[in-house]
Amino acid sequence: MSVLTELQTATAAVLDRVGPDVVVIGRDGRGTGVVVDDGAVLTNAHHVRGEAVTVVFADGRREAGPLGGVDVDGDLAIVRVDTPDTEAVEWASSETAVVVGAPVFALAGSPSLAPRITFGTVSAVDQAFRGPRGRRIDGGIEHTAPLPRGASGGPVVDTDGRLLGINTHRLGEGFYLARPVDADLRRRVDQLLSGVSPRRRSLGVALAPPEIARRLRAAVGLDPRDGLLVRAVDADGPAARAGVQEGDLIVGAAGTSVGGVDEVHALLDRLEDGSELELSIVRGADELTIVVVIGGDDG
Repeated sequence: MSVLTELQTATAAVLDRVGPDVVVIGRDGRGTGVVVDDGAVLTNAHHVRGEAVTVVFADGRREAGPLGGVDVDGDLAIVRVDTPDTEAVEWASSETAVVVGAPVFALAGSPSLAPRITFGTVSAVDQAFRGPRGRRIDGGIEHTAPLPRGASGGPVVDTDGRLLGINTHRLGEGFYLARPVDADLRRRVDQLLSGVSPRRRSLGVALAPPEIARRLRAAVGLDPRDGLLVRAVDADGPAARAGVQEGDLIVGAAGTSVGGVDEVHALLDRLEDGSELELSIVRGADELTIVVVIGGDDG
């Protein structure tokens, strides 16, 4: 059997196995989803709007269901709809190592109902990317299976049709990123399936990176300092309640210097609700210490 014939056979088998699990998200077909449990469709959080989401199945059935749980920072959402005659996609083993060069198939919902399926290979692993609100997501799978507009939220599977990742977005010409099926994704999906929407701990501020902070301080005649510039403050957030102001420069947190926003996010994720976080602040030429009480607010 030739390589092309083998590929054709494998493609047909994967489409037959996974195709019924792949759905269109939204009346306008803005995204794709995949059935991961009885009555549950997993998709990207950036596709969901309002309290009810329209889901169109490959057989033409159209359902509108409520959100079961949303993780905005992780770009994940569960939509609750009836899924009769549809078996949940099989997840690859958590011990399965995705390696560069591995063959993969990507599936996407289509307004014409029949799901699209494309073939490619893994071009890189352990790639970092940003969620909708700037949170870093690690471990991304980069692959070359071509994807049309509206394919994010759909599955990337191995040659046996087992779920390896959830597509998130296109990278330049011909490369695509997927969030991998790992222990972290499984834990988050289990939370969403149980109806829990994670609330990430936040300072309630918008931060600019050190290079911008240095440039802006120099522009107003202040000495250059490494730190994160507070560009905006949520009036109802924990930082505002503690006295942090727009224009402050955060140079340290919990007794250590901070070199990037990701360090602050990682520190916040390790804290419990009600914990106190000591910030070292430069305000103009003055150095201050401000203690922020951390809650579970989004931001």
